[in-house]
Amino acid sequence: MVCHVRTLTTAHTGTKINGGTFVIPAALGDKTIHPFGDFLLHDIGTGDGIVQVSQEHYGRNFKKINWKKMSWVSFDSTQNKMRTAPLWGVRMRPRLMHDATSLTLRDAILRHRNEASETVARFKQLSPADQQALIQFLTSL
Repeated sequence: MVCHVRTLTTAHTGTKINGGTFVIPAALGDKTIHPFGDFLLHDIGTGDGIVQVSQEHYGRNFKKINWKKMSWVSFDSTQNKMRTAPLWGVRMRPRLMHDATSLTLRDAILRHRNEASETVARFKQLSPADQQALIQFLTSL
């Protein structure tokens, strides 16, 4: 699973959102951004037990979404899920993760569990030099 995606493209100009109360203007439509985050809910093993409202997260028609093998159980069990924060600007944050208890990027990476456990395992398999290069890249965002 890769939650911190490099690139996202905004909805098309003219797309109606919020039940049709807002139409995406040209200034915001079809724009490519690089947030290094998908802004979705994921269980990374550090949740705070607060339930996230599925409709708020996915919109009024959330039950029609068929994306990344999501199941209805995952929609209904959000108490340990966190919204993926973008990594852009992470170099400016003295404390990391939703609870601000990670003081280093290495610690924040290693704290990820559950849906992110495979990513943590890949990080651990990197050589020390490659781990440091990745952390240096993150500090450039």
